[in-house]
Amino acid sequence: MNQATAAARLRTGAAVASDAFVAFERVQKSYDGETLVVKDLNLAIAKGEFLTLLGPSGSGKTTSLMMLAGFETATSGEIRLAGRPINSVPPHRRGIGMVFQNYALFPHMSVGENLAFPLKVRGLGKAEREARIMRALDMVQMGHFANRRPAQLSGGQQQRIALARALVFDPELVLMDEPLGALDKQLREHMQYEIKRLHDQIGITVVYVTHDQGEALTMSDRVAVFNDGRIQQLAPPAELYERPQNSFVAQFIGENNTLPGIIEDFDGTTATVRLATGELIDATPVNIRARGQETLVSIRPERVEFKPEMMPPGVHRIPAQVLEVIYMGDVLRIRMQVAGTSDFVMKCRNALGQRKLTPGETIEIGWHPEDARALDPI
Repeated sequence: MNQATAAARLRTGAAVASDAFVAFERVQKSYDGETLVVKDLNLAIAKGEFLTLLGPSGSGKTTSLMMLAGFETATSGEIRLAGRPINSVPPHRRGIGMVFQNYALFPHMSVGENLAFPLKVRGLGKAEREARIMRALDMVQMGHFANRRPAQLSGGQQQRIALARALVFDPELVLMDEPLGALDKQLREHMQYEIKRLHDQIGITVVYVTHDQGEALTMSDRVAVFNDGRIQQLAPPAELYERPQNSFVAQFIGENNTLPGIIEDFDGTTATVRLATGELIDATPVNIRARGQETLVSIRPERVEFKPEMMPPGVHRIPAQVLEVIYMGDVLRIRMQVAGTSDFVMKCRNALGQRKLTPGETIEIGWHPEDARALDPI
């Protein structure tokens, strides 16, 4: 099987660990011998893939990254890199580049000396070191900063240098632990595109840890959503957002409305859900299986409609009272009272001729059944 085929299989979730450049097999981690912070982790990462580990604090994502880096030891299971077990290989012999949130640059060294350090450790001669340093600095558009000290650089410039240091020895795998967390919003967004550009340009494998959903959706080939030490869903960004497989993923990824109810009927493709206030709504059953089962219906604000012509024939519609209209430039964010909840949100495109809704107004809303997902109750 060639590299492109293996990568394609991994990214569609169809691969086995034998196809992987990085593989976790039944990996577990406990610090006290009892409580597992990573539980039975099985994960295959393709060569050249940009994979993000996403989740709240304490979910196991950073511990998984640290085990791959070699800074933490797996309690059980096996981690393989390029087909070889690395559980007992020390960090400096794994050949992995690392970028930290706090940059971890040596303050007493110049930029060039910081980049030279991992090359000296690997025994490269001076001429080779200088050539690699300039190439790495040019990659991150910092070619004229070799003689500066880290304290003379802005936060964004320091992060570029940290990235250049991780790339300077040509690793096949780079790990990034919340690398943009210390930057302001505008610079963070700019660096997201820069890192993705470098990934596409160089073709290295990147494993990236963040708790920022927007960052994960923007940059990744696939995202592994962690909670309680387990991967809840592993999928490309669009699939995670459009087709969450459980209520945790639906609520953690992007803005989301939830309506609790009971399955009244379903035919395998569409479920009829009776809400607590008695209204019937339509949704796509995901991980519910029987009539009478409790469910939490998930629907994105931009998929809610109030225009009859935008709805399929015969779809259930329910009343909503407009509570607040917030102007956001390209969209209008409308908060409504729906089925007993006052935080139901609809987003409408701010288009010329669009009907303007006002607080206090009562309307009917609905959606395409495939845009609402009947999920497990939390």
